[in-house]
Amino acid sequence: MDLQLTGKTALVTGATAGIGLAIARSLAAEGAKLVICGRSQANLDTAATAIGGSIRAVLADPASAEGSAALTAAVPDVDILVNNLGIYESKAFGEITDEDWRRFFEINVLSGARLSRHYLPGMLARDWGRIIFISSESAVLVPPNMIHYGMTKTAQLAISRGLAATTKGTRVTVNSVLPGTTRSAGIEDFLRSVASDPNLPAGEMEQEYFAKERPSSLIQRMIEPEEVASLVAYLASPLSAATNGAALRVDGGITPTII
Repeated sequence: MDLQLTGKTALVTGATAGIGLAIARSLAAEGAKLVICGRSQANLDTAATAIGGSIRAVLADPASAEGSAALTAAVPDVDILVNNLGIYESKAFGEITDEDWRRFFEINVLSGARLSRHYLPGMLARDWGRIIFISSESAVLVPPNMIHYGMTKTAQLAISRGLAATTKGTRVTVNSVLPGTTRSAGIEDFLRSVASDPNLPAGEMEQEYFAKERPSSLIQRMIEPEEVASLVAYLASPLSAATNGAALRVDGGITPTII
């Protein structure tokens, strides 16, 4: 299927690994003019090589106001914005400090809010654009050991839906995607942090995690980054024109559907 992305400029944050890298690869493969950003030139160079083709890599961190300003100055306009940048951890509620709350909100929420604030007016003026927030199933089923993380993912849903309402009658859409636990470079460390025995083999840790922490998952395994990227590529496409203001799940069925 041709997703009709050839020539569209797409910015993906947090694209040097995991879901972001898979999304960047998918959009580039569909012909989009890809821009990625990050704090480390070495990581950007590695990601650009992994993606292949003509990639623009900008050394800037949208998790700070200064980094966001540098990024938008370097890339004034985009057709597609994928707000993927984010962090996560397991931490008991009583141990989450004020600084933890601020850091998670700054990185997971404000980064996307800043970039959306900059790029949305141009999309509306051109009467075409896509903004996609990579949220999480934790926005709906907030884990008791990740409440600060879940808070940021719920906030992304609020921003996404609110922005979608401002696009009424245009060809601009704003949507969010809710992945389940997804395989990434840091996921094994996370699984060890919640495992009954951190020395378990990786496969056993994954089985235990889904049995104890995510029993409602229908697939009882981690999502592959490419499975998330496929949905994001469709949402970025002109073919998804009738999907706006939606929170779309790619969570392995972990979140019960209420009709």
